Amino acid sequence: MVIVRRAIPHYLRRRWSSNKGYLHVSGGYPKYGCYFSTDSSKENGASALNAKTKIPKKANVVVVGGGIIGTSVAYHLAKFGVEDVVLLERDKLTSGTTWHAAGLINTFGSLSSTSTFMRKYSKELYSKVLQEETGMDTGYLPVGFIELACDTDRLQYYRRVASFNRFCGIQVEELTPSQVREKFPLLAIEESNVLAGFYVPTDGRVNPYDATMALAKGARLYGATILEDTPITGITKSRTVSDESDILAALPRVTGVTLDSGETIEANVVVNCAGMWARQFGAKCGVDSIPNQAAEHYYLLTDSMPEVDPMWPVVEDSSRCTYIRPEGGGLMLGFFEWEGAAWNARNDIPHDFSFGEIEPDWERMGPYVEKAMELAPSTMNVGIKTLFCGPESFTPDNNPIVGEAPELRNYYVAAGLNSVGILTGGGLGNILARWIRDGSAPNDIDVTGINASRFHKYQSNIEYRELRSAEALAETYKVHYPDHMLSTCRGAKKSPFHDRLKLDAQAYFRDVSGWESPAWYAPLGKKAEVTKESFGRENWFPYWEAEHRACRENVALFDMSFMSKFMVQGNDAGTFLNRISTANVNGECGEITYTQWLSESGYMEADLTVTKLEEDKFMVVATDTMHNHVMSHMRRRLSASQHVFISDVTGAYAQLNIQGPRSRELLQSLTYRDMSDFPFRKAEDIDIGLARALCMRITYVGELGYELFIPVEQALHVYDRIIEKGKEFNLQHAGLRALGSLRMEKAYRDYGHDIDNTDTILECGLGFTCDFEKSQGFIGMEHVLEQTVKAKADGGLPKRMAQVFLHEHDAPLLHHGEIIYR
Repeated sequence: MVIVRRAIPHYLRRRWSSNKGYLHVSGGYPKYGCYFSTDSSKENGASALNAKTKIPKKANVVVVGGGIIGTSVAYHLAKFGVEDVVLLERDKLTSGTTWHAAGLINTFGSLSSTSTFMRKYSKELYSKVLQEETGMDTGYLPVGFIELACDTDRLQYYRRVASFNRFCGIQVEELTPSQVREKFPLLAIEESNVLAGFYVPTDGRVNPYDATMALAKGARLYGATILEDTPITGITKSRTVSDESDILAALPRVTGVTLDSGETIEANVVVNCAGMWARQFGAKCGVDSIPNQAAEHYYLLTDSMPEVDPMWPVVEDSSRCTYIRPEGGGLMLGFFEWEGAAWNARNDIPHDFSFGEIEPDWERMGPYVEKAMELAPSTMNVGIKTLFCGPESFTPDNNPIVGEAPELRNYYVAAGLNSVGILTGGGLGNILARWIRDGSAPNDIDVTGINASRFHKYQSNIEYRELRSAEALAETYKVHYPDHMLSTCRGAKKSPFHDRLKLDAQAYFRDVSGWESPAWYAPLGKKAEVTKESFGRENWFPYWEAEHRACRENVALFDMSFMSKFMVQGNDAGTFLNRISTANVNGECGEITYTQWLSESGYMEADLTVTKLEEDKFMVVATDTMHNHVMSHMRRRLSASQHVFISDVTGAYAQLNIQGPRSRELLQSLTYRDMSDFPFRKAEDIDIGLARALCMRITYVGELGYELFIPVEQALHVYDRIIEKGKEFNLQHAGLRALGSLRMEKAYRDYGHDIDNTDTILECGLGFTCDFEKSQGFIGMEHVLEQTVKAKADGGLPKRMAQVFLHEHDAPLLHHGEIIYR
């Protein structure tokens, strides 16, 4: 194989002057780092034979984009038996961001079971499977990976990660500083600056170009068609349920793609794998929930260093914002700096930007380069080939955007990989291919944190993307404290009570799906601030405890305005909701019903309440994170022939929850309605001062309590009345921290945290919500019955959700991902 590297302008040829501490220009044209092959055998992996391949008139699935993600999706679709898969690439395979990726393969590092699966699967795919299936070498080198812990917080965090990763089957070793130095002798590692290293011997690096070409060849061997130099301009869509039906659906569906040549390819499914162009392509298709944004990503390549062993491991030091590995006879130093920078947020990503680069900002990056070189001091004595800057796509929460778009049926997305596209690309292709094949998310992978439905339209705004993508990149190498909150793009959504809660009640706010919502409240004389982030009990822990006890022993007030609220109306509203709900939600008017929504395969899709207000009017209330998911779940199962109308009324009603043993007394002092005759699960409009509020007697904390849904124009009036009367009852504000601990004590579930799409209703202990006697049944019912029969025959379920109680008062806090042994 011949490696061809591109030349760059002389002004990027720079050398680090260690004695003066600045960067200066030196002459010459360096060669640097991305892998391009001129090996003729690679032509079998790509689809360079466009001249021999006609553009088809029809396809089953069209994959848009030929990077690592697009080729992985096409490969897995074809491998899993999906016929007529066509991948369309506007330029050449790997163009965009894949070609310049560093190719790090580190299974260590995540507390997410989903991310860990994708990493492990990708490693196996690149290191073994693709070579066996295609005969092509992906360039995988199992040189090992070491994560350095250079301070006590990082040491604690990485030990948590290591414990979880070992549980997931990853061979993680904790090394001493001297052991790390033995494996990478050029690093300036002492006991004074490194506490430990976390080592996975079989991790390493892969050639992104070769891996992509192997996926492409595999896809073709399994029957997929790959076409390069085929730009896509948009899609076609229809409102009918299917090609065979004239019945209109509530959601349109995709029916094909339009090409730059003017041709159209009919298709049942379209997959947006357009990388940093995914948002732009989505917008052309009427899909506005893809807020990925390109950001500047840097790595530096040194001149040749004879002392470098190419088989040294990849070493990552997040405290110095760098990763280091051998490359091209020298070293590569990559960066994820504390302050990132978006690229082209205010303009569209150019369509002809294929194998391009971004001019580096040396002034901004100079301090990071210097800090990284301190870890490998010998790099200060050699020339620098280049400080390469290329775009990488980032999302608002540093998780990929995967799954069916909430706005358009059969339009899937796989984008926004946050610089781990190579690392997770194989596993992501596996997940999405099964999702497309089966028509629902895989039931063995939790997709709640990556589902495309979690984002909102405003997050695609220019200002939002510009600010948040820079912060998302900057978060990559920061310590991931359990209560850490992002600071950009705040204040976009506020409840009517926000200013009162901030100024009068001293609320400390969290970003809750874009809403500013109180996490906890500081008492008088204290500031609402986190003095120091940690994995232990932070300064606000006593405030949280006081709020928890106030609700358990007296009465507390929660601002829950962020909850997702939908009005479902029409002659068929009750029948429609009853069909998708496990419980009977079409009972008496004024009745609240706690219910689950299941997938057609019987797994959990939503956990919510449905309140029947009138014969043809219902209110659906769900958690904030499931807003678009709940809406699209309804719309995907609704046809225009049904007399049902769904309205999002989240912003129309503020929500205050009065909870605790004395909540009835307090509410009675505010209304003329007799609250002693207001039974559990009752919903009714009541008077409060000059306002009307929909009052529901329901609880999420396990105490007597009421939820008030108040028209926003009267919300402050109601709040002020409650606060004034509340003085007589020693009413205390309570935040989301207290809400969480209160509901956990009562074993109440939280979809997306405790339960997800991998759980069945019986495993969650929620079988009591099922009404098997309903005339029309419910979606997924046959699977629930089947599991019930099997559980009786087997003497129980194979797994059940359990609560764990820590008796020790000073026991370590369980945040997420801790392994508990019997």
